[in-house]
Amino acid sequence: MKKENIQRRSRAVRFKRFTRRSYAVFQSLKLEVNIGVLAIPMLAFANVDSVSAQTENHAQERVYELDEVEVTGTRVPMTVGQAARMVTVLDRDDIAAVPAQSVNDLLKYAVGVDVRQRGDMGVQTDISIRGGTFDQIAILLNGINICDPQTGHNSADFPVDISEIERIEVLEGPAGRVYGTSSLVGAVNIVTRTDVRSGMEIHAEGGSYGFFDGGGHVSFRNGAFSNQLSGSFSRSDGFSRNKMGSLNSDFRQAKAFYQGRYGHQTVDVRWHAGFSQKDYGANTFYSAKYDDQFEHTRKFFTAVQAETKGEFYRFRPAVYWNRSEDRFELIRNHPESIPFNYHRTDVYGLNLNNMLETFLGKTAFGAEFRNEGVVSTTLGEPLRFPKPAPGGGEYTVGLNRTNLSFHLEHNILLRSFTLSAGVIAVKNTGNEMSFRFYPGVDASWQFARDWKLYASFNTSLRMPTFTELYYSVEGYKADKYLKPEEMKACEVGVKYLTPAIRAVVSVYHYRGTDLIDWIKDLSAGEDAPWQSVNHARVNTTGAEASFNLDFDELLHHRSWIRDLNLAYGYITQDKKTESDVQSRYALEYLRHKLVAQAGLRLWHCLNLHLSYRWQDRAGNYERNGRMTAYQPYSLLDARLSWDAPQYRLYAEVNNLLDKTFYDYGNIPQPGVWVRVGAVWRMNW
Repeated sequence: MKKENIQRRSRAVRFKRFTRRSYAVFQSLKLEVNIGVLAIPMLAFANVDSVSAQTENHAQERVYELDEVEVTGTRVPMTVGQAARMVTVLDRDDIAAVPAQSVNDLLKYAVGVDVRQRGDMGVQTDISIRGGTFDQIAILLNGINICDPQTGHNSADFPVDISEIERIEVLEGPAGRVYGTSSLVGAVNIVTRTDVRSGMEIHAEGGSYGFFDGGGHVSFRNGAFSNQLSGSFSRSDGFSRNKMGSLNSDFRQAKAFYQGRYGHQTVDVRWHAGFSQKDYGANTFYSAKYDDQFEHTRKFFTAVQAETKGEFYRFRPAVYWNRSEDRFELIRNHPESIPFNYHRTDVYGLNLNNMLETFLGKTAFGAEFRNEGVVSTTLGEPLRFPKPAPGGGEYTVGLNRTNLSFHLEHNILLRSFTLSAGVIAVKNTGNEMSFRFYPGVDASWQFARDWKLYASFNTSLRMPTFTELYYSVEGYKADKYLKPEEMKACEVGVKYLTPAIRAVVSVYHYRGTDLIDWIKDLSAGEDAPWQSVNHARVNTTGAEASFNLDFDELLHHRSWIRDLNLAYGYITQDKKTESDVQSRYALEYLRHKLVAQAGLRLWHCLNLHLSYRWQDRAGNYERNGRMTAYQPYSLLDARLSWDAPQYRLYAEVNNLLDKTFYDYGNIPQPGVWVRVGAVWRMNW
């Protein structure tokens, strides 16, 4: 896990005429390019032996690596070294090393991210950032917003396996001027990988609790066109049973993803289409009274993006459509007892982004149109004409809203100073509000060779989900007059960045207004409903520190200890829950989180990766009719792999110490979970 994607050489040198073009020399090579700098006057007077000795001397050679990885922390794409915001990047090396089967599992090791699981393997996971809730972050796939307006519970249903991911970018803090109305406390962007050559890859693994996962991808490149298709299937019997002895945490999951690209000297066009289907036993996920719940979700993703390649002006349009279908069974396979809930959401949008580069800097301006609609059995206002739902149900209610926004941002990029300032104007028909303005500014100053100081102030808002507005069944009472959430945040930090050592320390303060939560007043009796409410104000203060050590760079040779990473995060809020009131989301956060990771080379191609987490959560939950505080817990995960050029064999264990822990409410998480697998690659 890297707070900055600092490569294994000092300082980045940019050759503007050789990069960012499909025809560029370094781009066409598709290889890591190192440039050794040696003064020409020295060459004129040096003999061959002296030149050889100097180039072999690592201490005297000035070696630079091109840093061309761009992240979306602003409207103008920047490399991670230029970005004036805190962007955590999980790259291919991180993804391949850790014992994880899903994006959700990967994000557990980001110190600023809270991953709360009801079921393992990412079956039902809530992802939040810096004390926020799962509804308060933007989820993006290749820069396209795929947030589900029905509920954030389903936002992490991705159509791609982790083997298809190039990197994951985590933007910490409000990002309204970059991502609009869903990024109240941050954003997660999943960037898929494309093969540089035609080829194929297959994988298979199995393990505890009847777990199996298999799939692969095939890619074709022909001149300016490239196409890649992937798919997978996974299943498990689950780790728990209901009172009647039947499985209640089993799952079946299928994914398919196609992406294509056309690259030309003047324009670059990308498109993708994805599908995800998941059927899983929901245990007591949404109601402690019923221990055999079940959920079926199905999602479709489509998008087309383009970018012109002008020297001073670029135009980046994007159009997308996402559909989500959900069937929830409070009592599995028994609609005659309690009718199933059916929901279908459709989201389509258009982004028009412009980028202009002048001697004053880089300016981004544009607009976004996004329409969100739902038809349901429970969410919304009565429909004039009911519509049939898959599986025999009927959509009787629904709701539709449109979000329109305009953005303007200017970026100044100097040798040791970066400034990004902008504003977004937002209007949403779901709240009958006029245009509201949300500004933000980020700045960084490299005050010494390896030291950087940064500061930011950002604002954002979030519209309530359809569930928060209308879900009023079986122990829930929603408020359709909920106000949008608003957030103001400031942050300061310092970074020490070298090829061998990377250290970051930051402090932040958030001021949230009208934050949405579900609360339950136990003083009203055991049957008191969960109610959606606006908390007037919630102030959050936090600090993060991370330290990454690369032993290869430190020792100037391959070491049996590859790297060592240590990170710690602390959060406190000024609003506490009352003794008889249970908060379900907003007031439950990770007060402490400690992450330690080590990568070891045992022998030849044999590698071992160890990951340790210690977490202490604020909040409480109901257990046996009494309020119980969350207890701290620690987990140790391990992955042993044989990494050959064309194949990989691995064994991994989660919860190696077999700890009993609770991530959410009174739902126990599985103990030790063992898996073995293999990956095989072939190019042609």
